[in-house]
Amino acid sequence: MQAVLPQIEALGASLVVLCPQLPEFTKPGAGAQKLSFPILTDHDNQVGDSLGLTFRLPDDLIEVYKTIGVDLPRYNGDESWRLSIPARIVIGRDGVVAMAEADPDYTHRPEVDAALDVLRNL
Repeated sequence: MQAVLPQIEALGASLVVLCPQLPEFTKPGAGAQKLSFPILTDHDNQVGDSLGLTFRLPDDLIEVYKTIGVDLPRYNGDESWRLSIPARIVIGRDGVVAMAEADPDYTHRPEVDAALDVLRNL
């Protein structure tokens, strides 16, 4: 997303990332990647919940995570073992959602070209 940030801004838009991780875990990665857009924390997945994007990990996967040392409650600051489905949402200045994409398979990320096309047409 950093690579297309100039195009997004040239279209008069802003880019914001929202994730359930606490800032102390997102800031080091953002700094290492030299990201210049804000990464906001969705405490307790409240925004993700309101958009229908959150899910609780199955118990067997929770046990796998624990075995390999992935402490999701520590990273997210809650004991729910929930994550959000990756999504890209374009909201117009009027507050109306102009585009929304989400895929439960976290390896399939929405392509940015579609969002840029929507921004060009707002």
